[in-house]
Amino acid sequence: MRVPLSWLRSYAAVPETVTAQEISDALIRVGLEVETVDQTGADVTGPLVIGQVEEFQEEKHSNGKTVRWCRVDVGEHNAGGKPTDFSRPGRGIICGASNFAVGDLVVVALPGAVLPGGFEIASRKTYGHFSDGMICSARELGVGDDHAGIMVLTPDTQGPELVEGPGIIRHRPPAPLTVGADAAPAIYLRDDVLDIAVTPDRGYCWSVRGIAREAALALDVDFTDPVSKIPDLVEGSAVRSAGYPVTINSDGCSIFVALTITDLDPTAPSPRWMQRRLHQAGMRSISLAVDITNYVMLESGQPLHAYDAAKLSGPIVVRNAQPGEKLITLDDVTRDLDPADLLITDDRGPIGLAGVMGGADTEVDDRTDTVVIEAANFEAVGIARTSRRHKLISEASRRFERGADPAATYSAAHRAAQLLVALGHGRLSSEETVAGAVPAAPQVGIDDQLPARIMGAPIDHGTVVDHLQRVGVAVADDGERLTLTPPSWRPDLTDPYDFVEEVGRIYGYQRVEPVVPSPPPGRGLSRRQRLRRWIGSALADTGHVEVLTFPFMAPTVLDQLGVPTDDVRRRLLRLANPLSEEQAALRSTLLPELFAAVNRNTSRSIDDLALYEIGSVFLAPQGSGVAPRVGVEHRPTDDELAAMDAAIGDQPRMLGAVLTGHARPNGWTGRAEPVSWRHAVAVAEIAARAVGATIRIEQAEHAPWHPGRCAAVVVVGPDGTGTSIGYAGELHPTVIDDLRLPKNTVAVEVDLDALIAAAPEIGRVADISTHPVVKQDLALIVADSVPSAAVEQALRAGAGALLEEVRLFDIYTGDQLGDGRKSLAYALRFRAPDRTLTDAEVAEVRQAAVDAAAAATGAEQRVI
Repeated sequence: MRVPLSWLRSYAAVPETVTAQEISDALIRVGLEVETVDQTGADVTGPLVIGQVEEFQEEKHSNGKTVRWCRVDVGEHNAGGKPTDFSRPGRGIICGASNFAVGDLVVVALPGAVLPGGFEIASRKTYGHFSDGMICSARELGVGDDHAGIMVLTPDTQGPELVEGPGIIRHRPPAPLTVGADAAPAIYLRDDVLDIAVTPDRGYCWSVRGIAREAALALDVDFTDPVSKIPDLVEGSAVRSAGYPVTINSDGCSIFVALTITDLDPTAPSPRWMQRRLHQAGMRSISLAVDITNYVMLESGQPLHAYDAAKLSGPIVVRNAQPGEKLITLDDVTRDLDPADLLITDDRGPIGLAGVMGGADTEVDDRTDTVVIEAANFEAVGIARTSRRHKLISEASRRFERGADPAATYSAAHRAAQLLVALGHGRLSSEETVAGAVPAAPQVGIDDQLPARIMGAPIDHGTVVDHLQRVGVAVADDGERLTLTPPSWRPDLTDPYDFVEEVGRIYGYQRVEPVVPSPPPGRGLSRRQRLRRWIGSALADTGHVEVLTFPFMAPTVLDQLGVPTDDVRRRLLRLANPLSEEQAALRSTLLPELFAAVNRNTSRSIDDLALYEIGSVFLAPQGSGVAPRVGVEHRPTDDELAAMDAAIGDQPRMLGAVLTGHARPNGWTGRAEPVSWRHAVAVAEIAARAVGATIRIEQAEHAPWHPGRCAAVVVVGPDGTGTSIGYAGELHPTVIDDLRLPKNTVAVEVDLDALIAAAPEIGRVADISTHPVVKQDLALIVADSVPSAAVEQALRAGAGALLEEVRLFDIYTGDQLGDGRKSLAYALRFRAPDRTLTDAEVAEVRQAAVDAAAAATGAEQRVI
């Protein structure tokens, strides 16, 4: 929201001695985000004066362009000008525009002036004459967007002070138009403009009214509300229906005001002060009727719409859309309407998308002499959904979806009518329509000591009452208990702690003494935190690069990954208000965003990648539990925490990694080594080794990995049983093609929480035996279909505690073994903690291992 200070001072009695920066600092103290303070017009320097065109000659040149050689009277600035062919005094200026006549007042930039963009004005010879200055357009001066012709000045007979309404604080009379005078005041060139980022809970600050109220509050000065209260419009009052007929057939509209203005002058222009304020606020001038509705919307925060009365057919009806209906909006787009869309209709059908944009059929134009002004209040959530459904964000929808003030409708409609009568020479019909009513505000009761307890500051009863009343809250004081009724423009005040926040920001957070809590002794990183850091350090030490991605994903990516419908990763948590409709769910796997990171890097010619991420995934709860809403005055109970956990769903912390290109580049030490499924498995092994956990690798099939090149990562417990915690391997070729990943991309994703849970306790060191180790090699022949991990597991189970280590060091296939058979060679290490093993003991344990492998996998011992 951009707010010119001259406009703000109309309602907040801020002394002229208070600078724009001081106002900005005060607004920041009460919680607004002032991004910049812009000095509009500061980029125009040098002599800029009002001139009068005395005569001109039209000349057509050889290039086909017609220009005017003008004599412009600039008063006292005529002296010193370049000589001209004209017989009377004045500046000779070449102008390519043709929208002016003799006697018109124009803005002249004399030699030495500098216009926006660093454009310096100097006397120069062009088209056979000396042009001794420049007649300027609105765009060249930075006061508007019009560049079709030069800016012709007419007296502003109606200045802001004549139409601001009762209780005006600052009067700014129209600047006189005197030939030779400084043109800056006449075109309202210079002003300070606050650019404020309005947060969603401060919808009332999408208006000059709201910002002026906050400025008056922050600087402790008087505030005059441009929106007067209408007591008989409260809920339950009788409607007025003498004006244009209106019917409300939806709960999405609480009140609708319709006023009729006749005998308008369609050619009446918008005054310069209005055009300038609109431009400073970031809007362009269109026509008088449209400019007035935009001006009042910026002023009051109440969006308005003007209908050409001649184009309306029958009564206005507010209702929801019917299946198959369409509407051509003001941006000339035909929109298919949804039954959830709220519409403004007449006998022909839809004429406006309520709260978002009007229809083209009833648009005012340069022949409109009778308009119907609409000022209504629509339900915020419905407008927000309609706006997003149609991808149509308008100035009106911005305000309605944040909660517009329903009590402002009547006053805003009459404000617009007042301006149309004053500036468009129209006549306001005495018959008006008010359908619906202003909803009653909810009441909230709080303890008068709640702000002091929550903020930890000495805020007494009187201070609480005073600060709440200053923000517009009606306070019923019953001693220690306060009954609060928020003002109509503050729909965000619904909870006791909302009112605590209001007291706090007026009291001043800078006055609250900070108290640093004393940490309990002996606390540091938890076991899980420490082990996660060990894993991250181990991966970084081995050349992997950690990335942090957004925790969102597109639900459709699970189809691209080939995830089955019954897979746990299909338990998506949908976002109620996603940042992007393409990523409308919390991630249930780390891989999609890692793949996106690969795409971003490969698009910049970075092909050899080893990226990993440690982060949570989010799975929807199995049931339909709702999290309890607990207070902030005490710690939640164990039952409340359990209920919240059940409603949230599982959030396991995962380790994901993606590798592409080469694990080792070409060099003098050897040839390049492309990444393969082994490198994905190595990531899991590095993580397990970092925390001392034992894992084994088993063949598996799991999307999105290649069925023949996918391994299950199994964590082995102390009793030798295994639990699958993830998968690693080469991605399926279809997945690689659909996601535009490099050929042979490999990935791994494992449950880090499960891996850490299987790790030994930190600080526990295995016993070191002083007795010698016995090394033996063993070769077993098994079928090709038997995994080496199954053989290894059987060897460990058969040998028992005396087997210290088993390692596969060779796999052989050949004619000597026959088809469908392979030889697995293992290196075995035996050791006892309390004695030296005898040959007989080793032979017995070795044979027990072979027997167990034979029983479990059908292995046959091979003589090496």
